[in-house]
Amino acid sequence: MISIRRKTLNDIVWDTIIYIVLTILSLIMVIPFIYVIVASFARESLIQTTSMDLFWKIFAPVGNHPNGFTMAAYKEVFDMDGIGIQVLRSLGVSVCVTVFGTLVNLFCSTTMAYGLSRSSLIGKTVILRMVLFTMVFGGGMIPTFLVVKSLGMYDSYAALILPGAISAYNMLIIRNFFMELPAGLEEAASIDGCTDIGIFVKIALPLSLPMLATFGLMYGVGHWNSYFDALLYLDDSSKYPFQLVLRNVVNQTGADIDNLDELPPSDTLKMAVIVIGTVPILCVYPFLQKHFAAGVMTGAIKG
Repeated sequence: MISIRRKTLNDIVWDTIIYIVLTILSLIMVIPFIYVIVASFARESLIQTTSMDLFWKIFAPVGNHPNGFTMAAYKEVFDMDGIGIQVLRSLGVSVCVTVFGTLVNLFCSTTMAYGLSRSSLIGKTVILRMVLFTMVFGGGMIPTFLVVKSLGMYDSYAALILPGAISAYNMLIIRNFFMELPAGLEEAASIDGCTDIGIFVKIALPLSLPMLATFGLMYGVGHWNSYFDALLYLDDSSKYPFQLVLRNVVNQTGADIDNLDELPPSDTLKMAVIVIGTVPILCVYPFLQKHFAAGVMTGAIKG
């Protein structure tokens, strides 16, 4: 019979402190995001004159005055005659770069990890040492830029995907997972006439789906949030991903505009663009979150 230890007063006090601290930290993280969402539906005059009570002034009308709720910012974002065409085009670019970039990352990481997990690979120790060397030392921004340009990838989407095709840290974790697979599975498949590629495709990959979902999410979030690579390697503004367009919109002021008759984006419009850039990745994360912790721990712990 399982005995359940009753909580002492000391346990209750510490649990209460932990819950209070976690609640405060959660509010610190969530409140700014809620403010951005609320501000994206507010009238520009309310953002300029109010702060934390913005929510109530938007959704709670006072007297006979209308509330401050408006969809004008989102209408402007999706207006094809204004900033909307650039936002929508950049969203399409970000989706394509994220999808294809994540597929390239997973393909390169899993194939290299599986090869390095095989004891029969000649020169495995040397290759592993080279991988570990890249985790400590990097070429730097300017040498990397020169390499990208010399390979003809400048001002192309390949510059956003290929230079970071493999994360050494993620690859090593995937390798540890492949090393933990039972040797009997590989031996049985070999007896049945299965090749190394067949074992990788039909056995190793299906067993590693939770881990692939985890690292796919990590790679995908990295591609979606990346703007610095596009800032360095892209010259044509029509190829800009969404995050670079978002950066330009948020940082834009009257001095940045060539046409003096054109007004800089309002704060409401900036908030709406931020929300649009955040929602897609938030919609993907809940479907993969349950695999996140399990996938990382599976490859990180060798036993």
